[in-house]
Amino acid sequence: MLRKNGPWTIKETVCHYQDEFLALYEDQVLKPDGKPGKYATVRVKPGVSVLPLDQDGQVYLTKQFRYVFGQESTETVSGGVDEGESPLEAARREVKEELGLEAAEWTHLGTYQLDTSLVFNPVNLYLCRQLKFDQPEREATEDIRTLKMPLAEAVQMVLTGRVVQAQSCLLLMKAHYLLSEQNPSSVDLAFPQGSG
Repeated sequence: MLRKNGPWTIKETVCHYQDEFLALYEDQVLKPDGKPGKYATVRVKPGVSVLPLDQDGQVYLTKQFRYVFGQESTETVSGGVDEGESPLEAARREVKEELGLEAAEWTHLGTYQLDTSLVFNPVNLYLCRQLKFDQPEREATEDIRTLKMPLAEAVQMVLTGRVVQAQSCLLLMKAHYLLSEQNPSSVDLAFPQGSG
């Protein structure tokens, strides 16, 4: 049965791979110009990314080995949204599991997509404050170190390429912008030379 997808017509969809985190699909399509073709897409489990900020302006990041990357990566707390779970519930769970934190104040900083041409992967971004500290509840595969630093230092890590995970970069920059709008004198950020 033909399905319309904007100016595209989908004739058939085949799933080539699926697990609990992602699925790879190939569509037989009629392109906007009417010619036949194929279009491959990946659907990834929806996710969350969380930046805890304490009363002293310090943020809490994670550092862990990433299999695909082949090395350690400095990131904001991130994870998937489980079936039946809201993004905020997932964010609360992830920050408790990875850092042992609970927060009384949560600010949603929007939802983003990693790559709108090939990948469907909505990720909700959160800034959390008024923190309460406890022990992490990490999974067996998670060998995570907690990093604590001023927000401006974390943003410098984005600008100098020491934080490269897309959602972490975006969340840190959005949090910095929000906080500098709320209190312009509280956030001092110097751009590295050669950054344009």
